[in-house]
Amino acid sequence: MPLHRPESLDAALELLQGGRAVALGGGTDLYPALRDGTPPPEMVDLTRIDGLRGISRSGDGWRIGGATTWTQVVKAELPPLFDGLKAAAREVGSVQIQNAGTVAGNLCNASPAADGVPALLALDAQVELAAPSGMRRMPLSDFITGPRATKLVPGEILTALFIPEATGQGAFLKLGARRYLVISIAMVSAVVEMEGDTIESARLAVGACSPVARRLPKLEATLAGKTIVQAEQAALDYGYPELSPIDDVRAGAGYRREAVATLVARALSQAALTDKEVPHVA
Repeated sequence: MPLHRPESLDAALELLQGGRAVALGGGTDLYPALRDGTPPPEMVDLTRIDGLRGISRSGDGWRIGGATTWTQVVKAELPPLFDGLKAAAREVGSVQIQNAGTVAGNLCNASPAADGVPALLALDAQVELAAPSGMRRMPLSDFITGPRATKLVPGEILTALFIPEATGQGAFLKLGARRYLVISIAMVSAVVEMEGDTIESARLAVGACSPVARRLPKLEATLAGKTIVQAEQAALDYGYPELSPIDDVRAGAGYRREAVATLVARALSQAALTDKEVPHVA
């Protein structure tokens, strides 16, 4: 099986045309998914391409290269807006997985329990897709269409994510059966902007409780002007119609729905605090 290691985006795109080759980032999802199956005829390693790694300011926001690893996210100097994304990055498998796994790989794998997706949804992230015909950009909320399904077409590469400039502070909470190396029962990310003692705006996203991670626009709209205590109660009382949790080996649907309410309330409180340590909810 040929493994190509191009050093330019154009070369990688050329290698991916024809449908024989698959794109490879860190391989932390691709290789385990092969199990004992037949590997693809060719692989194209994207990690040597200039411009696909790293986090930088870009116009009126931030750019995260698609081949940026989760360890790079954790170590990057970023404003409090990104606290939720950093907390999510620390939950992506083990440290070894974080060292190799890429942001784009986490999105293109499109697991309903992908740790990075709720945090990026709460940041209003957009994805940039490259093809020989040019670039296109779309909201992350449109990109992932279902379990293991995206709008990436054959021959395209997810080159970057763009986060618009915003104020506020992020938080991320994950519920699992143990402390480390666990697939989520439920997870929540929040970005909260405070005006004095009240919420000016809030963005909320939930993962592992529907086929794709979901924003909560109805709840978000009700939180403006509320104190944190009022917002926590609103989160506990909300019915979460956007979600469709299932029963599986990790938890029942009813438990997931109840857990989400508690996680949202706690995430709102965490995102409103300063100099905080975001805990793992066990």
